[in-house]
Amino acid sequence: MLRTFLTEDWNLRFPLVGAPMAGVAFGALARAVSEAGGLGCIGIGSEDPVERIAQEAAVAGADGVRFGIGLMAWALERRPELFDAALAARPFLLSISFGDVAPYADRVRRAGIKLVTQVQSREAAVTAERAGVDAIVVQGTEAGGHTSGVATLPLLQIVLDAVTTPVIAAGGVATARGLAAVLAAGAEGAWIGTPLLASPEAHNTPQARAAVIRAREDETVLTSLFDRVQNIPWPAQFPGRALANEFTRRYHGREDEAVADEAALAAYRAARTANDFSLAHLYAGQSVGALERERSAAEVISSIGEGAEVLLRERLAALAA
Repeated sequence: MLRTFLTEDWNLRFPLVGAPMAGVAFGALARAVSEAGGLGCIGIGSEDPVERIAQEAAVAGADGVRFGIGLMAWALERRPELFDAALAARPFLLSISFGDVAPYADRVRRAGIKLVTQVQSREAAVTAERAGVDAIVVQGTEAGGHTSGVATLPLLQIVLDAVTTPVIAAGGVATARGLAAVLAAGAEGAWIGTPLLASPEAHNTPQARAAVIRAREDETVLTSLFDRVQNIPWPAQFPGRALANEFTRRYHGREDEAVADEAALAAYRAARTANDFSLAHLYAGQSVGALERERSAAEVISSIGEGAEVLLRERLAALAA
């Protein structure tokens, strides 16, 4: 058995948390991750209807299964009703990231809910600790979706030396080797999203799952392009890592041109409707190169967790000898 803060304090079988990927991590995926021994999270986007929170929480939490909910702090400034609905859903964990978590900390604590936040710098980690979060998710640029520019390993080392709050590693962990590496460094577990993109419980399509399985580790791009063409006001310091495609090859770095090109916008919208990922966006991290086939969320969680246990036992014994 792996023994970390997540297995001891949160009583998880494996120190793994399913990332709250907006548009992908709905109740079914969150439930599957939790039932497999991790902690599954529901992702709520800035434009999602508030009713979605209760609907997906009912799926994830049926029969007392624990789950988390992920929100964006910058979106809550415009839509505080999302925060109220998330508290009302009574999750085990609430993740509030990409902005200041402090204004929400007291209400989350009073509700008896665990509070975490994703950070992309030492300064953000120290600020989160002062706010009293239960865990800090160190998110490196390898991660899929919205992130920043520092890699997971250097950021993990920096944050582990800067805070005493339990730290969870995010970005690039897709296999047992990745989990073993971050645990050996001092993280209490891993926050994983990309490995679950090829799981049938994910709220995506067969075309999306096929695209991430085909993709290599060098076929992603960190870009604000897709936020710009969708008119989603993500803060500029958090571009999104997505699969590179014809649209990014033409317009990445030329976002103003794309936004002004009505034909380009129409083609992008049509591609999204048709699940044509040669133009439409598909957020995924650099660990996408490790995906080889569709696997259930249960298989993903158990293979990473059990495999890391074996690797750590054998590798550390050999190193210590």
